[in-house]
Amino acid sequence: MRCGALAAALLLPGAASAQTIQAPLSTAHADEPVAVPAGYALVWSDEFDGKRLDPRKWAYDTSRNKEGWWNNELQYYAANRRENVRLERGRLVIEARRERLSGRADHGGQDYSSGKIQTRGLADWTGGFVEVRAKLACGKGLWPAIWMLGSDEKAGWPGLGEIDIMEHVGWDPGRIHGSIHTKAYNHVIKTQKTAQAMVPDACTAFHDYQLDWNQDRMLIGVDGRAFLRFDNDHKGNPDTWPFAGPQYLILNVAVGGWGGDKGIDADAFPSRMEVDYVRVWQKKPG
Repeated sequence: MRCGALAAALLLPGAASAQTIQAPLSTAHADEPVAVPAGYALVWSDEFDGKRLDPRKWAYDTSRNKEGWWNNELQYYAANRRENVRLERGRLVIEARRERLSGRADHGGQDYSSGKIQTRGLADWTGGFVEVRAKLACGKGLWPAIWMLGSDEKAGWPGLGEIDIMEHVGWDPGRIHGSIHTKAYNHVIKTQKTAQAMVPDACTAFHDYQLDWNQDRMLIGVDGRAFLRFDNDHKGNPDTWPFAGPQYLILNVAVGGWGGDKGIDADAFPSRMEVDYVRVWQKKPG
């Protein structure tokens, strides 16, 4: 997902995790298999089999509730509230609701509640294979995402790099977006690398959303087929390849922003993204 309010996003502080306005302007398509590479081992996972979210693996991001989130998003991200984030029958549920939680100290006047969780400060990875099996929140106004941001925040956004493994906007059901944002390639200057795949039942069935990242390239895919390829130019320029360092993972369901470009349907709420598992593999040492 994304980072920020246009020019302001270029100076985004680390605590205000980004979420950027998306437009499919620059495409980098791929059509090749994507799977866990040979010689890789599972290094991190969450199967969501417990009774509550594991605080050793996930933290809530509520950093901009009071000020309001980027891109004219309209949600309040609640922490430790089962109505918005919970484990249910071995799955993570992130649910967006049409309600005003005005009694909360950090409430910023939002008319919607939702959830955003991340591994920031708990786990991050440089390269590897990431797979998230999910069924998406849908309806006009919803914007679920599975994405990553660079852990070294000194560069700000977009210099720290952003990997959007999956984004879906409810007014365009079944179209999955994958994107890469860097200082050289980002939505502010309309050069981001992005592509789309059609998954007609993304709202009603589980699918595997995948990232295969090594030092030469990234592949973003669905169900074992890549639809975006981004190559490292190997020039040593962090403006084009800021992915020599680790990235952390984010799962959220936004309301409004890009998802609200064509209005918001009140009947879409409540709407949930369900996640069956998150798994990360990396190359075995030696």
